[in-house]
Amino acid sequence: MTETTSPSTAAPPLAPGPGAALVPGQAPVRNAGVPLDHGWLAAQRVNEAAVSRRVAGLPGRRGIKGAFQAGWLVRAIGLIDLTTLAGDDTEARVRRLCAKGRAPLRSDLVAGLGLSRPPRVGAICVYHEMVPAALAALQGTGIPVAAVSTGFPAGLSPLATRLAEIEASVAAGAREIDIVISRRHVLRADWAALHEEVAAFRAACGPAHMKAILATGELGPLVNVARASLVCMMAGADFIKTSTGKEGVNATLQVGLVMARAIRDYGAQTGAQVGFKPAGGISTARDALVWMALMHDELGPDWLEPHLFRFGASSLLGDIERQLEHHVTGRYSAAERHGMG
Repeated sequence: MTETTSPSTAAPPLAPGPGAALVPGQAPVRNAGVPLDHGWLAAQRVNEAAVSRRVAGLPGRRGIKGAFQAGWLVRAIGLIDLTTLAGDDTEARVRRLCAKGRAPLRSDLVAGLGLSRPPRVGAICVYHEMVPAALAALQGTGIPVAAVSTGFPAGLSPLATRLAEIEASVAAGAREIDIVISRRHVLRADWAALHEEVAAFRAACGPAHMKAILATGELGPLVNVARASLVCMMAGADFIKTSTGKEGVNATLQVGLVMARAIRDYGAQTGAQVGFKPAGGISTARDALVWMALMHDELGPDWLEPHLFRFGASSLLGDIERQLEHHVTGRYSAAERHGMG
């Protein structure tokens, strides 16, 4: 990756107007993968200072206000993988989460925004044990269930166990599988082992779409993130994802820029479109707008659609709803009014 240029001054695309809403669960074309290319990996370079300069101006350089901001935030709702991944998860909690995913905005806000139909989230993301409860709660909506897998979050279970876990979640009805890679393969620069592992996960996923979690906070320098991104795509990942949300450092804009440019590079070489999912620490409407601006600038408007971009988040939706309520009523409500149900 060469040094980044200065940010584009072009305006982002208009968000869906108050009469538009996205339909979740669009089926993207699968990434078939390619053979491992060591020369391609060796050629990767990341100028970390240039990356930092590129992302430093993102939070302050765009002032999206009023109806345009509301439109962007409505779009953001359809990009959320609404997530619960806690040790004390219960079927009742998952049912409440699914109810929120089916109707993320109150009916008065839907009417106040002039939406022709209520928005819905992009997916519900849970542990394998909660897949049946999520499927039952989402029946008839078209909202897919995503299951974390392969020994999430550490990914240190035996390989046979990790493959069986994927197969079990797909058999249970999960349409998306979020796998975690073995970080040691990256830290040792054992790219063949990483490619073989991710390709095996991809095969186990069968018809389910696979998101490869890199756990970037544990990979060291950004050049490792670039190379790991490429290897996962070469192995057939449909999405690459920053983090489990359990690392000390999760989704950062620096990592997002490097991964987005790896996606762009892979697309230019293979013609395949690969999705991107930042996860961990994205909790405010402002965060969502900045990430969406980055995606538009680096990858184009296709990456503002749920088949190519998702947020992994649990609390983001509540803040978006709060901001949309302010847009409709002119008043801010307490954050606790916008819980998961």
